[in-house]
Amino acid sequence: MDASTPTLASWEERAARLQIRNQALIDGRLVPAASGKSFDDISPRDGRVLTRVASCDAEDVDRAVAAARRSFESGVWREQHPRARKAVLLTLARLIEENAEELALLETLDMGKPIRDSLNIDVPLSARCVQYYAEAIDKLYDQVGPSGPGSMSLILREPLGVIGVVVPWNFPLMMAVWKVAPALAVGNSLVLKPAEQSPLTAIRLGELALEAGLPPGVLNVVPGFGETAGQAIGRHMDVDMLTFTGSTEVGKYFMRYSGESNLKRVSLECGGKTPHIVMPDAADLDRAAQEAAGGIFFNQGEVCNAGSRLLVHESIKDEFLAKVIAYGRSWVPGDPLDPATRMGALVDSRQHERVLGYIAKGQQEGAELKCGGAAARTDSGGYYIQPTVFDGVSPGMTIAQEEIFGPVLSTLTFRSTEEAFRIANDTIYGLAAAIWTKDISVAMKAAKTIKAGSVWINCFDAGDITTPFGGFKQSGFGRDKSLHALEKYTDLKSVWIEL
Repeated sequence: MDASTPTLASWEERAARLQIRNQALIDGRLVPAASGKSFDDISPRDGRVLTRVASCDAEDVDRAVAAARRSFESGVWREQHPRARKAVLLTLARLIEENAEELALLETLDMGKPIRDSLNIDVPLSARCVQYYAEAIDKLYDQVGPSGPGSMSLILREPLGVIGVVVPWNFPLMMAVWKVAPALAVGNSLVLKPAEQSPLTAIRLGELALEAGLPPGVLNVVPGFGETAGQAIGRHMDVDMLTFTGSTEVGKYFMRYSGESNLKRVSLECGGKTPHIVMPDAADLDRAAQEAAGGIFFNQGEVCNAGSRLLVHESIKDEFLAKVIAYGRSWVPGDPLDPATRMGALVDSRQHERVLGYIAKGQQEGAELKCGGAAARTDSGGYYIQPTVFDGVSPGMTIAQEEIFGPVLSTLTFRSTEEAFRIANDTIYGLAAAIWTKDISVAMKAAKTIKAGSVWINCFDAGDITTPFGGFKQSGFGRDKSLHALEKYTDLKSVWIEL
């Protein structure tokens, strides 16, 4: 390691110099909550308070929505030439790249993910997302319908108006830009509520957007709790559309809020219980095992499409599971600011207790604990859990049905392809699935049979910004990423002209 390579000590020094923004961003200004209230933003790394953040509620949401509505109706953003909007978003993408170290530190301190992931995955992919939608702006066309010689029909796409954006704590910056970038690209104005566990990068994103040239009021950020700020956005009569990523339970609340208010559009990306299927003819069991371990232990298992259900053919189960456990040993919980750390801390004490509760439930229901199963780094003050693997899991067990959102792998066995697909679909969720096989017929049957928004063949969690992401069943509806994401932030208008 040369002198220029960042170390734990150097990252700690940089963290100590951070200037943390902790207020709401409304109409282009950082402001406290109208009530004057704030809440502790606690780092899961060591349990210490990073700062106190403005605790926004309905009054703040009213102010933010009013600012968004004024900016939208004035046309200050939506009526800009596509080239001008493209230039602003390209500048924002560049600013994200230029401030990568600061954003990565905020992300790591706020939600506990390793700095190597924040710096090398989350921030670069966020910049790439903004750049992608910026480049799309001046390449979107309306349509001319197939009318007769005496008339002409136009099909126009127009921005919806004011978009409420509620994002989760596991990928705070990336989930925000997955929604903010396409919504801005087509001319909407936004009110963004980050999760209360991880609000810091959202506030900084709002500042960078202003620096990039986004007019005040077009992107507002209201940190706060789900039951206050989140509910206020969901029930607001002047929010035209709500886009949400988070739990299925909360997604159902937003559906209800829509029906009880103004019938606003709702797009949901909710929970998952991804089946990771390994057939006996898989070409590379070592690679499959490595991907299976990473598929559940990456980001501490706090991933909506984590491969939390490992389905292995009975003829190779023991051999394969031994490989997964061996690869899992490299996922040792460590200090998130240490560049060598692959697995950091769970987001807060509540999630820590929740995951430990599921581990206890698995043992109570008869699953065999093969490794892990306990808290880790208990002297740190933070919230760490050992990589955990269960064997002997039956499809009806709690740990095979409910989303744990932690580093807990449930191993199930199957005897036939049909049984594998039946177990894969035996869940309320349908976000993603993966299968390892050399048989193209089996692979394509899996892609057609398994009810999931993404199916990976001989890989796991593959793709890029060009491919849509979202779920079937109670994993939600609507898509993030790709050009398809633009559709949900627009509405179609038909124009008929008699010539």
